[in-house]
Amino acid sequence: MSKFNNDALQVVAPTGPITSEQTATATTHQGAPGFRRDPHSELFLLAVTNFVSEDTAYETGTQRNHRFRDLVRQLAISDPDWLARMIRWLRAEAGMRSAAVVAAAEVVHARIGGELHGHSRAVVADALQRADEPGEILAYWFATYGRNLPIPLKRGIADAVFRLYNERALLKYDNPTKPIRFGDVIELVQPRYHAKAYGTWRDSLFRYAIERRHGRGNPIPEGLPVLRAHADLYSIPVEQRRTFLDREHAAEMLARAGVTWESLAAWLQGPMDARAWATIIPSMGVFALVRNLRNFDKAGLSDEDAATVITRLTDAAAVRRSRVLPLRFLAAYRAAPSLRWAWPLQQAMDHSLDNLPLLAGRTLILVDQSGSMDNRLGRQSELTRADAAAAFGSALAVRAQHADLYQFGYEHDRVEFHRADSTLRILGQFRGMGGTETAAAVRATYDGHDRVVILTDEQANGGWGGANPTMLVPDNIPVYTWNLAGYEHGHGADGPNRYTFGGLSDKGFEMIPLLERGVQGDWPF
Repeated sequence: MSKFNNDALQVVAPTGPITSEQTATATTHQGAPGFRRDPHSELFLLAVTNFVSEDTAYETGTQRNHRFRDLVRQLAISDPDWLARMIRWLRAEAGMRSAAVVAAAEVVHARIGGELHGHSRAVVADALQRADEPGEILAYWFATYGRNLPIPLKRGIADAVFRLYNERALLKYDNPTKPIRFGDVIELVQPRYHAKAYGTWRDSLFRYAIERRHGRGNPIPEGLPVLRAHADLYSIPVEQRRTFLDREHAAEMLARAGVTWESLAAWLQGPMDARAWATIIPSMGVFALVRNLRNFDKAGLSDEDAATVITRLTDAAAVRRSRVLPLRFLAAYRAAPSLRWAWPLQQAMDHSLDNLPLLAGRTLILVDQSGSMDNRLGRQSELTRADAAAAFGSALAVRAQHADLYQFGYEHDRVEFHRADSTLRILGQFRGMGGTETAAAVRATYDGHDRVVILTDEQANGGWGGANPTMLVPDNIPVYTWNLAGYEHGHGADGPNRYTFGGLSDKGFEMIPLLERGVQGDWPF
């Protein structure tokens, strides 16, 4: 007789990392019952959706900044280990540059104010992953807290400078129009790097960056070959530079001199024509290629040279290594005028979504297309939260064994698709649908499915449509809410079989099969 493995055993459903109250004590911005989350959960959902200082449908950029800073300061005191891991992941994996920089600066300020030691230096170094970011964090600190730089901030920046500053970074990011240049950063943190850098190529580079900042015109040291090759290119008379591109090894020479597509036009002192693009394309990354498809067409890039771009976009390994977010390919697909890019971009987006799980059984996917989701993702983006929800919902649907895909607002409509469809082809069916009747959509569409996925900003209307939508699904059926805005209150309670994720990448969806296998959900860091 089995003593332990019998019917008396109560299998408890795993829970995800997002934690909320179990009874609504607040309201959403549209008046529906709202569920407060603990500080860790609220900060995480806000951080992965927060384009610093930019408005959303229900919060100004200033309001979001204040809420973000307050949460960071609170957790910098109460749980600095968790916060340090979150900031490292936020920058390195989620790709949220400005949010990570602000969070790191606020950690330093909060811990100094609380007279607490540790964490600050490492957090700053982890948040700075691109060579222009040491200047960014200094600019933020000066604007927010003045010119007095605490030691942990200096040391963290110094660690990042030692790792990030090189010849190519100087050429690309040391912009004369910026108020804080590489030389300024180096002079501010010089005591921290000098012992390690003295007598090395870094010492030569750092000294040259300072000299360059002050306009002293000193020659480039011999130990800096990229900068010297760059200077040699600029010694070529302007009228001869386009003919230089006809040389057999012109592409390799440009690459050795640290010339990027951004700087090639300045070197040519004229527009980028098809020859210029063809020369620089071999050294461009996937992200840069995607950004410039319209420019390639405008310049008249030949089909032969376009084939090089297409090969890169359809290379699954190259797309994954690039870590370009899926939504970048959607934006390029909408902006590119030529049909020759359509199929490669469809393939690239599908490759970028390879981490989405293959869901067994029947899945109900509800995509919020209400008015508040029509808010743009960022000031420079043409995409909206509705676009993001539709893209991820469509991609999840075509990878599921059997999925019912609906869009909803005041009403709801089925989105027709075949499993062989590309994600981008499905998106043409989505449209704006007014207010947010999440609960009504769940009630009308749930029909014994094995799971429910809702992609939304969680801001449902009050009244019947504003009821907790997760309660309309049986307790033993998992409901996954994908939060795309990071507002303060959720539309339902988190707990067993009720999970919330956030962000604008595919990473969170990986948790679905783990949770359904009974593996306890945890933070992605």
